Amino acid sequence: MLVADLLRVRGFVAVTTQQAGNLGASDRAQLDYATGQQLTLITHNRADFELLAQEYFLSGAEHSGVVIAARRTPMDILKRLLRVIDSIARDEMRNQIVYI
Repeated sequence: MLVADLLRVRGFVAVTTQQAGNLGASDRAQLDYATGQQLTLITHNRADFELLAQEYFLSGAEHSGVVIAARRTPMDILKRLLRVIDSIARDEMRNQIVYI
């Protein structure tokens, strides 16, 4: 939640799973929600979201992007996210997986 707060302070839209009312929802439901809101999903869950992104690709479905973050301090994750935001346009994130 701290990463979302740090992003919002910088003027970005950031919604946590809890704020979206999606606690306990499946990974697919999480990605569907993010896609429906045109949000890039940020997760630590590499294995499941790599597979899910592949399923989307194979079925022809699109998503708004997935950022897979290694477990680090919130400030380190924020710094890495800001680099991504500075280097990749929002529309370029469509159907992409980025590792930070």
